[in-house]
Amino acid sequence: MTIGYVVRRIGIFLLIVITAVTLNFFLPRMRATNPIESRMNQLAAQGGVYANQIQQMVKIYNQKFGLDKPLWQQYLLYWRDLLSLNLGVSLAYYPQTALDMIARSAPWTIGLLIVSTLIAFVLGTLLGALMAWPRTSRIALGLSPLFMTLSAIPYYLLGMLFIYVVAMRWRLLPVGGAYTSGVNLTLSWAMALDIGKHAILPAASIVLSSIGSWGLGMRAMMTTTLGEDYLQMAEAKGLKPQTIFRDYALRNALLPQVTSLAISLAMVMSGAVLVEVIFGYPGVGNLLFKSIAGNDYFVIQGISLFIILSIGVVLLALDLIYPLIDPRIRY
Repeated sequence: MTIGYVVRRIGIFLLIVITAVTLNFFLPRMRATNPIESRMNQLAAQGGVYANQIQQMVKIYNQKFGLDKPLWQQYLLYWRDLLSLNLGVSLAYYPQTALDMIARSAPWTIGLLIVSTLIAFVLGTLLGALMAWPRTSRIALGLSPLFMTLSAIPYYLLGMLFIYVVAMRWRLLPVGGAYTSGVNLTLSWAMALDIGKHAILPAASIVLSSIGSWGLGMRAMMTTTLGEDYLQMAEAKGLKPQTIFRDYALRNALLPQVTSLAISLAMVMSGAVLVEVIFGYPGVGNLLFKSIAGNDYFVIQGISLFIILSIGVVLLALDLIYPLIDPRIRY
């Protein structure tokens, strides 16, 4: 890997960051309505603010958040705040900051989605490879219709089905939430088991709906690999079938799957919005849903920025790791 290659990739990453921050700043400001005024109107409709005080409070909040300044000054202030990790103050839950709210929600989403994504990736990839391997069992060959069915079912539909059958009819697992209501979070095995019990249903809905996509994708990659010359050479050398499957077929077919896995892990910060809303899970997806419903301007901006930056960081890591995995990419 040459220094020029690394410098180019880092330059592309910095360009992505600048573009993302710029779009994240300008797109919300293209809306016709003032977010603070919209929020004050909502509070007035709920009886939280008197209607004759709205304009006065909007003026005060615009001055406080710098929205009364020229656009170019707002843009420079936005960069200054980002570099100091200041994403603004929540309009719906003032005076909480957007960064604090995202930081509280992120561990729940990261824990749920990383575990479920990795489980779905490992099971789907392995079973998909077995479906395409000519020496596999009939059971693996019969998984294709099941995987096609699972890949067509949205995860939120599976989530609602699990709530009705497993939680409400059979009463085997909790209906929703991340832990038992009223319990204080502590570092203990009982708390860990309680959190794990509440995460089973949302994780299962994500795993079952995505395992089919991973399996079908790996089956297609494995099928294209079977006709390669290096497989025929491995068979001619008299290598064991499991060695050919693991070291020659599976390893080479796995590269596109690794790219998809990295992008899926990068999207973790967006949260599984509908699953988290359905199960009342306190993750980033649920926070994003509440922020959109409540016109929480700065929290929406903060979540969007974190999603874009996480994708950019993962793609940069892929660009730097791939030449080590496949030397052909160096050229």
